[in-house]
Amino acid sequence: MESELVIDIAMCIIAAWVLGVAFQTVRQPLILAYLIAGFAIGPFGFRWVTNPHSIETISSIGLILLLFMIGLEIDLKKMLSAGRLITLLGAVQILGCLAIGWVCFLLLGMVGTWYEALYLGFAAALSSTVIIVKILYEKRELETLAGRLTLGVLVLQDLAAILFLAIQPNLKNPALGFVGLAFAKVAGLVTFGFVVSRFVLPPIFRAVARLPELVLVGALAWCFALAGLAHLLGLSREMGALIAGVAISTYPYTLDVASKVTSIRDFFVTLFFVGLGMSIPWPSLDVIAGMGIVAGLLLLSRLITVFVPLYLMRNGHRMSLLPAINLCQMSELSLVLLALGKASGDVSEKTMTIAAFAFAFLAVLSTYGITRNEGLLQWVVPWLNRLGLPDLPGASGGHEAAAHTKRIFLLGFSWTASSLLAEIRRSAPELLPDLVVVDFNPHVNEQLRRRGVDVIYGDISQRDTLLHAGINHAEVVVCSLPNSLLKGATNLKLLRLVRSLNSTAQIIVHAERLADVSPLYAEGADYVITPRLLEAEHLLELVGTGRHLALEQRRGQQLQTISGRDEVVP
Repeated sequence: MESELVIDIAMCIIAAWVLGVAFQTVRQPLILAYLIAGFAIGPFGFRWVTNPHSIETISSIGLILLLFMIGLEIDLKKMLSAGRLITLLGAVQILGCLAIGWVCFLLLGMVGTWYEALYLGFAAALSSTVIIVKILYEKRELETLAGRLTLGVLVLQDLAAILFLAIQPNLKNPALGFVGLAFAKVAGLVTFGFVVSRFVLPPIFRAVARLPELVLVGALAWCFALAGLAHLLGLSREMGALIAGVAISTYPYTLDVASKVTSIRDFFVTLFFVGLGMSIPWPSLDVIAGMGIVAGLLLLSRLITVFVPLYLMRNGHRMSLLPAINLCQMSELSLVLLALGKASGDVSEKTMTIAAFAFAFLAVLSTYGITRNEGLLQWVVPWLNRLGLPDLPGASGGHEAAAHTKRIFLLGFSWTASSLLAEIRRSAPELLPDLVVVDFNPHVNEQLRRRGVDVIYGDISQRDTLLHAGINHAEVVVCSLPNSLLKGATNLKLLRLVRSLNSTAQIIVHAERLADVSPLYAEGADYVITPRLLEAEHLLELVGTGRHLALEQRRGQQLQTISGRDEVVP
C-alpha cells in the first residue's frame, strides 16, 4: 500500500513537471497545468492513478500545507491598517459578490440547496492572490495605486475566508448557538496559536536557528499540531493550518522560517492541484454551460462591486477599472473551500466540477486581461463616455485656462517628480506659478491640489490629453518616469509625441538603460536623465571619503534634509 502511494505521488509530480514546463514555455498559468496533469493521469484520463485513497491522501496533505503557506504570507499589519477606501471597497466587493452569486445561483437552479449556493457564491467572491501578485510583480505595478487597492482587497478576502472557515462546519444548521460556539472555538484556537507563537516558539527557533532542517521540521510540526488541535475542537484541519501560518507570520523570525518552509511549498501546492485535477470528470454540456454562467456572473459582479464604488468615489476611469480587471478571476482558495464543502457533503460533484472549470477558464482569461490592461482601457473608456459616465474633470474650467499659461510641464508624477517639487517649494518657490502636473493618479491629484499645485487629470500617453493640457505652449517639459512605470508608452514614444506637438520646448526625459540615451537624443531630447550615473558619482564620492566621520557627517546632512520634508509621494 505504501509503495503504491509513493508510485502515485511520483506519477503526479512527473506529470505536473512535464506539463508545467510546456505551459511555462507558452506562458500559461502553472496552476492550469497542474489541473490538466491531474486530469490526464487520473480516473477520467489515462487511469495511471485510480486509487481513491491515494488521491484523498495527496489532496489532504497538499491542502493543509497550502493553507499553512497562505497563512505565512498574510501580512497582519497591512490587514489591520487597511485604509478607509480599501476597507470600504473590500466590504462592498466581498459582500456584494457573495449576494449576487448566492441569489443568482439559486434563481438559475444551478445548485440544490441554499447553503450550496452560499458556498459557490462565496467562492466566486474570492480572487486569486497567486495569479494577481505574480503578474503585478512582473509588470512592476504592485506599488501603484491600483496595485495597492487590489492587494488591500485581497487581504480582506483572506480575512473573510477565515471567518467562513469558522462557520463552515455548522453551515447546514446555522443556529445562533452553534455559530456562537464555532466563533468561540475559533477565538480560542487563535488565542492559543498567537500566545504560543509569541512566547514559546521564538526561543525554540532561536535555539535551532543554525540547523536549517530543525527550523523546517519545527515549522511543519507547528502546522500539523495546530491542524490537529483544530480537528479535536470540531473545526477543519485546514483552518488550523491557516491560523498556524498567520501566527508564525507575526514574530521576528518570520522571514527565516518562511524561506525554509517555502522550499517545500511548491511540492505540496502541486500535489493539491494535481489531486484536484484527478477528481475532475469530462465536462458535459451542463458543466460547460454552468462554467459560462459562473464566469459571466463573476466578471459582472466585479464590475458592479469594484468599478462602480471606485467611480462613485471619484477615482476616474483608470483607477476604477484597473482593480476590477485585476480581481477578475476565482481564487485557488475558492477551490479549497469547495473541496471542504464537498468532503462534508454540502457541495455536489457537479458544482465542484463547474467551479474547477470556471477557475481554469478565468485563470487564463484574467492573465491576458491583466497583462494587456492598457489595451482594454483604451477600448472600454470610449464606451463609458458614450454611456454617460465621464472621466474625472481633467483639463476643464480653471485648470484648462491655467494650463495654457504654464511654461513648465511635469508629465507623470512619482518619486523623482515628488522630490523635485519639494525642492522647488523649498529653494525656488517662484517657479510654482509656472508649473503644472499632468497625471492620472486621483490620489496624487488630490494631494497636489491641497498643496496649491496646478494639476491636470489625464493619461500622458494620449495625444488629446496633452493637447487639451496646452503642451504646445510649454517651454520646459519633464518626464521623470522610467519606462517600467509608463503605461502604454515609453520615454521614446512620449518624446516623439511631445516633439510633434511642440517643436521649441526643452524636453527632459528619463533613461534606465544607457543604450536608450543615444536614441532619445536622436529623437530630439534636450537632456536625458540617467539616475544610475548620478548614483554612481555619488557612491564614488562616498567611497572616496569613506572615513567614519565623513560618512557620519553626510548621514547627518541627509537626515536633516529628509526631516520635515512634506512630499506627495514619500
